[in-house]
Amino acid sequence: MDFDIIIVGSGPAGVSAAFPLLEQGLRVLMLDGGEAQQEITPELPFLEGRVKDPKQWQWMVGSDFYALKNSAAISPKLRIPGHEYVFRNFGEANSIISDNFVAVGSLAPGGLSNAWGCGVARLSADELASYPFNPADLDASYREVTRRIGVSGDTQDELAGYFGLADSALPAIALDAMHNSLEQRYRLRGHQLRKLGFALGRFPVAALSQDAGSRHACNQSGNCLYGCSRGALYNAKFDLQQLRQHPRFNYANLVVNRLYRDGNLWQVEGQEHTTAALRSYAAARVVLAAGTLATTKLAYQMLGLKTEGRVLSCPTAAFVLWLPSFFGSARRASFGYGQLAFVQTLASDVKAFGSTFSTSGLPMSEFVKHLPLRRPQAVDVARTLLSSCVVGNLFLPGHLSENKVRWTGSQLHVQGNYSERVPQLLLEAKRQLSRAYRSLGAFMLPMSFTPGRPGSDIHYAGSLPMRNTPALGETTVTGELIGAPGVFVADGACLTTLPEKSHTLTIMANADRIGKLLGARDGYAAAS
Repeated sequence: MDFDIIIVGSGPAGVSAAFPLLEQGLRVLMLDGGEAQQEITPELPFLEGRVKDPKQWQWMVGSDFYALKNSAAISPKLRIPGHEYVFRNFGEANSIISDNFVAVGSLAPGGLSNAWGCGVARLSADELASYPFNPADLDASYREVTRRIGVSGDTQDELAGYFGLADSALPAIALDAMHNSLEQRYRLRGHQLRKLGFALGRFPVAALSQDAGSRHACNQSGNCLYGCSRGALYNAKFDLQQLRQHPRFNYANLVVNRLYRDGNLWQVEGQEHTTAALRSYAAARVVLAAGTLATTKLAYQMLGLKTEGRVLSCPTAAFVLWLPSFFGSARRASFGYGQLAFVQTLASDVKAFGSTFSTSGLPMSEFVKHLPLRRPQAVDVARTLLSSCVVGNLFLPGHLSENKVRWTGSQLHVQGNYSERVPQLLLEAKRQLSRAYRSLGAFMLPMSFTPGRPGSDIHYAGSLPMRNTPALGETTVTGELIGAPGVFVADGACLTTLPEKSHTLTIMANADRIGKLLGARDGYAAAS
């Protein structure tokens, strides 16, 4: 069967590029690795399930002790049995190795949106200033993607302008009691904290506060980390299901190994998921949307690039806040991802962004192993404090990362590193956040502030950046890869910058923009 365009990857970028291509009459084939999900999501709210569900061991530990085998993983997402399929075989299948860098990706339908934190934000005109197009060119795409995925967070608070979504989002999901207390205290003391560069507000999330089609609004069960049975949390699989109803859309499971030119067509070659048989598909144009690392590997391999490149990631840290006024209170189910967000100015070119979320959907083991106590004492302390704590994370902008990528001829090697400024900036962030939250009645627990390894943010970008005058291994305004005319990059690899704020919505909006340009008769300009 003939195709006009092949999209490699069915994650947020891939599906976002597919919709406008189909709308403009193109025949689209989408490929992904096809790693299937084993349904082991909880049926009861988290706290109730921990008491009543006789099968909780399946989604907490896993039938093969998955959570225990991966106890050293940096992120709790990598220890959830129900997420095992999301990350399975990614590095091996894509010939990616890493050193001092947490390199993850997905071969599953929907990609990493199967296990993301749902945080979203628009980039401002200033943050888009270095991109090779007018920032206004993304406006329509931002609006369309926001409407399609369902974003909650329509508030006019301190951070509404920072996130840029107040005019297009659904009502915010209700805060739990501790976050409501923090918000109320900020309303009283915010003017003082703003002078110190600190701001607090609701965190926009791609989670429904109202029913939409077959998806149901968040019921605050606390199961976000383990799997939402209501479909409240956006997953690109929802869009893939819709795309598969379109008569010009085709879908196949293929772990793509390489791309090569054959006459006027690009051949996309790989192994079928079920049979491991070698197969190839052909089209005049290919869109790479396999995730930043996998896309980078395919591009470097195809171009035979031997030079060292760069991949951006956000230096990150996590911390725990204790609210003494809630000491002794009962744990209550609530929305399990970010509820309030903060922005702290650290330097003229650096802001720290992050969010805080409830502990009600987290197992006690996530806290016990970080306490500087023997296990029995740590369990007692965690059991006593947990109901009066919230967990926070923070991200610094990607220009502070110094990660390198290199194609060895058989593998993509990723070497992680941070700028020498990062340790001091994290110490300053710890100091300023401790002071700010203390004025709001929350105390950062001693030794809880934990910096992450390079790549542990899983915010990868910028390895094949769009430029006004791109060089080999960079991309044009349409995402076309220099050195490979007809191959386009639509995921995080083509982003020019990586701010501290959540970047998935921008990846999706840019993929939508690229899809529209490729589908338009006058939107295709061949790279030299």
